[in-house]
Amino acid sequence: MTDLITLIANLALTLSFVVALIFGIAQTKAAARDRRERITFEALRSFQTHEFSELIYFINAQKKLATQKEMQALPAEDQVKFIQFGQQMESLGMLVAEKIINIDLVDKTLGSFVTTSWEKYKNVFGDIRETAPDPFLGEYFQWLAEYIDKRMKENPRKPFYKEGK
Repeated sequence: MTDLITLIANLALTLSFVVALIFGIAQTKAAARDRRERITFEALRSFQTHEFSELIYFINAQKKLATQKEMQALPAEDQVKFIQFGQQMESLGMLVAEKIINIDLVDKTLGSFVTTSWEKYKNVFGDIRETAPDPFLGEYFQWLAEYIDKRMKENPRKPFYKEGK
């Protein structure tokens, strides 16, 4: 009789462990999904600020610079905008590379602007990488721009308004 009670108790413990394990896995997945959604919403909000709009305008209006000296010849306020936008793109590249933000979000919100803005940074960052030397400067910005460019060439997405979803 005690063997039966021991067996039932062991089964109950095992079942409790399995249920707790499944519940724990489900909670972990839900927390990760919530974290990803929160970061996605933060990214979307940051793309919609007046400050970010000013940076986009600045980058679009800026001529392509060739060297760090050319960048340093800009007025201080323009240098700050140049640096700030580069840092934001670097951070965005890190988030995409670490799969914290989905590349589709960046493609749908900024798309080819990432690649065209990288073209304005490429020479300056290349110069700084060699002269500083800082071989890692802008590495995630570059990776993101090249990744989006490759995606757009290999598998261009159709505009949402043409898909009719």
